[in-house]
Amino acid sequence: MPDVIRLLPDSVANQIAAGEVIQRPASVVKELMENSVDAGARSIKVIIKDAGRTLIQVIDDGTGMSETDARLAFERHSTSKISCAEDLYAITTKGFRGEALASIAAVSMVELRTRRTEDETGTLVVISGSKVERQEMCSCPAGANFAVKSLFFNVPARRKFLKSDNTELRHIISEFQKIAIAHPEIKFSLTHNDTEIYNLPAANTRQRIAAIFGKNTHQELLNLETRTSLADITGFIGKPESARKTSGEQFFFVNNRYIKHPYFHKAVIEGYQKILPPDVVPSYFIFISVDPSRIDVNIHPTKTEVKFEDERAIWQILLAAVRETLGRFNIVPALDFESESYFEIPVRNSNSPLPSPPEIKVDTSFNPFGEDRKPSRFELVEKFEKERLAYWEKLYPEKKEPVSRPQQPDETGFRKEERRVLQIKGRYIVCPVKSGLMFIDQHRAHERILYERFIECLDNRSVPGQKTMFPEKIELDASAFYTLKEIEDELRAIGFDFEFGDNFNVELKCYPSLEIGDRGTELLKTLLDSFKSLQSDPTADLREKVAIAMAQTAAIPYGKTLTKEEMEQLIDTLFACKLPNYSPSGKPVVSIMTTEELDKRFK
Repeated sequence: MPDVIRLLPDSVANQIAAGEVIQRPASVVKELMENSVDAGARSIKVIIKDAGRTLIQVIDDGTGMSETDARLAFERHSTSKISCAEDLYAITTKGFRGEALASIAAVSMVELRTRRTEDETGTLVVISGSKVERQEMCSCPAGANFAVKSLFFNVPARRKFLKSDNTELRHIISEFQKIAIAHPEIKFSLTHNDTEIYNLPAANTRQRIAAIFGKNTHQELLNLETRTSLADITGFIGKPESARKTSGEQFFFVNNRYIKHPYFHKAVIEGYQKILPPDVVPSYFIFISVDPSRIDVNIHPTKTEVKFEDERAIWQILLAAVRETLGRFNIVPALDFESESYFEIPVRNSNSPLPSPPEIKVDTSFNPFGEDRKPSRFELVEKFEKERLAYWEKLYPEKKEPVSRPQQPDETGFRKEERRVLQIKGRYIVCPVKSGLMFIDQHRAHERILYERFIECLDNRSVPGQKTMFPEKIELDASAFYTLKEIEDELRAIGFDFEFGDNFNVELKCYPSLEIGDRGTELLKTLLDSFKSLQSDPTADLREKVAIAMAQTAAIPYGKTLTKEEMEQLIDTLFACKLPNYSPSGKPVVSIMTTEELDKRFK
């Protein structure tokens, strides 16, 4: 039997690596921009055509490369960042794995023009599908100019599964924002199809955030700063009134590297406890500086996940920092130790007499069974209850039975006139059923109702709209602006009407009039945030995602008190739906506690 184990050709190995590192055009933008930052660039230009399908060009004024380095940079596992295994535990640069350029060159056509400041001429390298086609001298400015053309030209399956231009552009903008926020001292620009999206001059962090997410963001940020022996935590957290129902502007950076960290996210949310309702998320831009030897950034090809040696301790520091910031800006009540409303603690000296022990006085002549004794508290309460019951019985005489008429039982097994409903903590509706007690999540129930209604509206393309008295001007960031363009047709089908303006402004003229009240601007912004959070769901199509986002945005919020009539209407409408037991995102809406379960609780 012949041998079956063989080495893969470099071109195939690079394509496999590209599958991990280069997932879409945004991945190329991220890797090239990080290389420019590591090269010490003070100005970085990103030029995109057709959302990265045709061209991704990154131009910087960094250190540049020699002729030998320019060729060697495209070899797999070639890097200038580390030289031995110990260097992995002291990484301060963005890239270090040596896979990015090799992976990009394996699935595209790449042209690199680069020159060091001390060199008179530069170097041109042309690579297509890992194959070097040309290398020659050229005239070019100092720095590096990467042009990545025809991405995935030799992997048609990958190219076929790219999303729409608006979707891919939104992902590019997201990666651009992360690097631009982490390095406000660098000038950045982003151009798509000859239209300038961002032109960000060098600034401080607060100015950079406002330039990316809108000038109103500047007023919504609170300074966060704490320094300890384990970590320095700086940045900004959002005021409670600027919190949104969906995640969007939440950023963690460790040593100026963007990371995802759900555990630290919980620390921030914990800091807002009892300030924000549970269904909203505050914005934050938090920078954590730690000793590189106490973290491991080499656990994921995209380097967005980091392991901390002192994770629990940093969690506590972060929580305390958030609470301290909210208290410092009078967001939460604080004790005023400088006011005069305090009590003095007496100080005893050696000449003061010792305090005497407490004495208990007992009436030895008291007879609890005597006729002159006072009634006990229990007897007084019992007497009061009997008198109150008699009073209410007189006030409401016995009610006569009305003339009987045919009645239909509802889904709970009771006639509507007999049904009893109760709301708990503005979150659950409780109703007795034949088998026990039925609990309904009011927000998810309304989500299900609205979702099926919006799906029907999208199919019929006929929804009444509520016109605004005057067009409302809405300022969006670039990501939200292109998200709106992506779902424009679907939103118009459910009652929205708007016009796109300059500088990512939108004029809202009409919005759906389906149980959402008079809050068109807020509705549209929250809708866009909700839709972005659903992008990772591969099971839902665009129509379903729009309907889910609309339902999540317009549904009854937790904490809202409902009248008996509103609760009954919600129950009736819910059980008229096709799938009343689950929300559009698959979470349970109805839960029944059986009589047997109740009996067990009393054993």
